[in-house]
Amino acid sequence: MKYLTKEWYETCQQTGLHFGMRVHKGAALHDEALFQRLYKRKEKEHVKFQREMYDTDPRFMLEQEGQVMTRADKAFSGEEITAEDQMVYHMPPEERAHIEKLIAEYDARPAFDEKQCKDNYKESMAWNFQYHAEKLPSEILEPIADIRVFALGYCTSEVMQKLKEQSARNTKEMEAVLEEYRETMLNQGISNEIRRKVQFHDCEVTELRTGDDLVICFDNRGGFTDIHKLTLTAPEILKQEGEMVGSHWLYEELYRIDNGYELHVLLDGEPMPELIVRCADIVAEILE
Repeated sequence: MKYLTKEWYETCQQTGLHFGMRVHKGAALHDEALFQRLYKRKEKEHVKFQREMYDTDPRFMLEQEGQVMTRADKAFSGEEITAEDQMVYHMPPEERAHIEKLIAEYDARPAFDEKQCKDNYKESMAWNFQYHAEKLPSEILEPIADIRVFALGYCTSEVMQKLKEQSARNTKEMEAVLEEYRETMLNQGISNEIRRKVQFHDCEVTELRTGDDLVICFDNRGGFTDIHKLTLTAPEILKQEGEMVGSHWLYEELYRIDNGYELHVLLDGEPMPELIVRCADIVAEILE
């Protein structure tokens, strides 16, 4: 990737550092009693939310049939929405079968396990404590008296101000790169028809086959495309890092080259998989 890199993606994740945070005067000191009290409060909220989710009947998902959907990148961009940006959703038989399976499991589900829920919360918070300790800039991390209290969503007014300032800097950096990326993509002279063939944001890669052609298959239920199979002819793989199969497609960059195209792909994961491949042509297939 030249623009939407792993580093750029990490910057995107740091544009709302102050979101959900509350100023608490007790956060200025390392106070075990305060932490325990706040932890119990947050744990209770978590259990309540998880119980509500557990008791949500999956039959509501059948209501998707026939709904008009708009591309996410256009829905919130303020740009004019055209007919090409919308589609009427028709549920594939396999998706309906999956929902019906969820309904059967829901009807036969055991009682909600509150203890297991609390154990999972404890494990996730331990990860959260470590994540903040490793990812926060030193100028923000140093004045934090207890990283556990911070991870629960509480900080001093001093830290809150630093969070807002860092978020603003990260947002500016993210948007500058995104603007440069958009300009570069427009200058490639690649038709929208070709570009739509490689837009698989949030689709899961289910298969990757190499040979005379590079074939990538998708579970596209999470994305905004009806394409399920992509074939890159006469491929030359310049870079392939990480496990693509089972990962979700995040961003792509498509460049025009003398004898075809050069496709860059970034996927989610740890570490994040990345693919760069040159090809003569791009062929997309739709599951009938």
